[in-house]
Amino acid sequence: MISSLHGAVLHSTADQVVIDVGGVGFSVAVPADVAHTATVGERLMLHTSLIVREDALSLYGFAERSELEIFGLLISVTGVGPKSALGVLSHLTVDQIADAVTAEDDAPFRRVSGIGPKTAKLIVLQLAGKVHPVGSVSKPAANASVDVVDQVTAALVGLGWSEKVAAEAAAQTAAEASEAERAAVAPLLRRTLALLGPARV
Repeated sequence: MISSLHGAVLHSTADQVVIDVGGVGFSVAVPADVAHTATVGERLMLHTSLIVREDALSLYGFAERSELEIFGLLISVTGVGPKSALGVLSHLTVDQIADAVTAEDDAPFRRVSGIGPKTAKLIVLQLAGKVHPVGSVSKPAANASVDVVDQVTAALVGLGWSEKVAAEAAAQTAAEASEAERAAVAPLLRRTLALLGPARV
């Protein structure tokens, strides 16, 4: 079992990276935020899950151990395969998944491509009691305005970013911004766009 990889990034696309480990290039399917931040030549560490099928061996990688654990829970749900589970983790953070399950709200899952109404309900039902918020980086910093961060996140989603990438970038920017910048949408949005660079949509 390949449980983690640590090496230089050789190549990246919107949903996949190739990591050089000891001269061997491993192709790993990853959430959108990992693919976006992966830089060719820089080292990257991923927690991985090896999915074995009759006709293929596929690696799925995540920046955080908690994401890997959620991935394992998601693929245990009836009707959720590895690609659908990866789609969920490309759109939602671990905390957002836990919050939706706790609130018995299947709407966030229905917004993920490949997840229908029935499967969304099954995710909520079968993950009940198994997931808990872990305080991911998508949560606004304590001294930042929650409303402003939420508005910046919504604006980024409107520009084509996934909800997960937008939320994490807005929270990161808010944590680094001055008090004045955190008080208004426009300056915080400008800083976040500068951080994200060209959108991958």
